[in-house]
Amino acid sequence: MADTLRAIALNCTLKASGESSTDAMIAVLRDAFAKVDVTLTETVRIAAHDVKPGVTSDEGEGDDWPAIREKILAHDILIFGGPIWMGQIGSIAKRVLERMDAFISETDDEGRMPSYGKVAVAAIVGNEDGAHWSSAQLFQSLNDTGWTIPPVAACYWVGEAMGSTDFKDLPDTPDKVTKTAAMTATNAAHLARLLKANPLPGAE
Repeated sequence: MADTLRAIALNCTLKASGESSTDAMIAVLRDAFAKVDVTLTETVRIAAHDVKPGVTSDEGEGDDWPAIREKILAHDILIFGGPIWMGQIGSIAKRVLERMDAFISETDDEGRMPSYGKVAVAAIVGNEDGAHWSSAQLFQSLNDTGWTIPPVAACYWVGEAMGSTDFKDLPDTPDKVTKTAAMTATNAAHLARLLKANPLPGAE
């Protein structure tokens, strides 16, 4: 059996509490990851915390980001979940990406950011077009801040434009979503194990 890896999910819904379609998509990925010996240990709902605006790892008194940052970096895989709003990734997700910008200046002696050797995938939901644009925003930002992105790294669902049915309201998970989740989990787990066994070398 392969070594068990640990994943953490960020739910960047705009809601501080209550049902979330992002949670439903994260759950699909949780089940897929479990089949490849990856344990999702926790989902952090960012809107339920006081994550201050800014681009440093600690924005001072009352900032919840330093503790969340520590949790993220203690895991092998990041599931970055969020909804589409106005055709793009929501504002909560953008705030998290802005806080990760600090990684660029937090390198070790070989120029490696704290996120080097860690894998990130996306869980995106919405009732409008924008899944590809949202994942493009996420993946470029995550790559800029040191994360490694595997093939088929976005598991998403979009409903009818201007429709009223959310992902969490579906009676069953569509087969295509389940199959995509399985490929996302398999690729991410494989890549994370490779990076754990053979860390990125960095450069002087």
